[in-house]
Amino acid sequence: MFVMDKDVNAEVLENGILRKVKGYLDDLMLVELHCGAGQVAALHTHPHRQCTYICSGVFESNVEGNVQILRAGDCVYTAGGQAHGLTALEEGVILDIFTPMREDFLKE
Repeated sequence: MFVMDKDVNAEVLENGILRKVKGYLDDLMLVELHCGAGQVAALHTHPHRQCTYICSGVFESNVEGNVQILRAGDCVYTAGGQAHGLTALEEGVILDIFTPMREDFLKE
């Protein structure tokens, strides 16, 4: 399946972060997030395994109380059920890869 960025609708989340669901299968989903400096993805949990890849910017990542500064090219893996969150220290873009896919991200 090919996904053209011009065909993907963006959703502005409550925290102001812009989310684009780039594509998914039953067991895999790719999501692009655009974050402004200071925007926060608060600590949360979900049953999905997740890899977050930093495309640009600088982020503070918190996984179960372990804090690390991440920059372009860095990534963090999160097991299902682990508390995790991010704070954008600079404007940036991240890719979140989930398995299985996040049904809660799909519009009905």
